[in-house]
Amino acid sequence: MSTKLYIGNLSFDTNDADLRNAFSGVGEVTDVIVMKDRETGRSRGFGFVTMSSAEEAQAAIKQFHGKEFDGRNLTVNEARPREEFGNSGGGNRGPRRDFGNGGGGDRRPQRRY
Repeated sequence: MSTKLYIGNLSFDTNDADLRNAFSGVGEVTDVIVMKDRETGRSRGFGFVTMSSAEEAQAAIKQFHGKEFDGRNLTVNEARPREEFGNSGGGNRGPRRDFGNGGGGDRRPQRRY
């Protein structure tokens, strides 16, 4: 079973081919993507590498986590599933807070009749 790895703290000059070449020395790489900014096309400083087995993924973590690559010390760990990151709608800033009556939008004192 393949295992996807999160690769963080990448140099903005690192591309997909650089990551594939580096990680293929540990085992079979099935997929590589360096995340890019939509507007500028520049690297966002992180990416994902999918290794063909869990054993190869663990070997890659052991070999690359905290090690220097393209002038930066990499963060390498197993990628978390997307659903752990919450709503992908863009406005998620944490858990919903209960403000009791009214939700906290209007700060004027409430009238009592």
